[in-house]
Amino acid sequence: MGISAEQFRQMEERLGRSSRRPSPVIAPVASILPNRATLVLGLDPSLRGTGYGIIRVAKPVPETLIHGTIRCASSWARSRCLAEIATTLRGVLKEYPAELCVIEGIFYAQNLQTAMIMGEARGAALAAIAEAGAEIVELAPRKAKQAIVGYGAAGKDAVAKMVQRMLRLPEPPAPDAADALALALAHVQSANRYSLARARSI
Repeated sequence: MGISAEQFRQMEERLGRSSRRPSPVIAPVASILPNRATLVLGLDPSLRGTGYGIIRVAKPVPETLIHGTIRCASSWARSRCLAEIATTLRGVLKEYPAELCVIEGIFYAQNLQTAMIMGEARGAALAAIAEAGAEIVELAPRKAKQAIVGYGAAGKDAVAKMVQRMLRLPEPPAPDAADALALALAHVQSANRYSLARARSI
């Protein structure tokens, strides 16, 4: 069926008006996806030196509330170390009630004895955190280093310096505490954008 010249002109006018309509305003992804947790605890468990750090999600950079290392002397029995880890974390979480904990993911130790000891330290920490009611996720250490330093096999000094820069700290944190803060930072960074540093709930 043919159309007249007048009908064709009217169609062009209609199309022209529709093309001049303003585009819909799309909000940035970051404003649509609020952070689920305000206080985030990073944890690097170890029998003799468990690193921890709590950051508050804020702009332009997260605020560091506390960080440190739970030291246990080599002369201490393992049971005493486990009690120290749990007791210290309970105290930290009582003062700074983090809603989320990002713990270092399990790696394959070279021998069974080392794996068992690491598992015990991890279990003592997880029990204290679960008691506080915090959500717990785990993140592989290589993914955290990749997210923070840009290299999955980065050394502790490189991680500490980058954490210092990102959190605007006066000096680099101790190595174990820096690893813990890196875990928390990597998770916060991935909250509002696609990232390989996605954590897994446990």
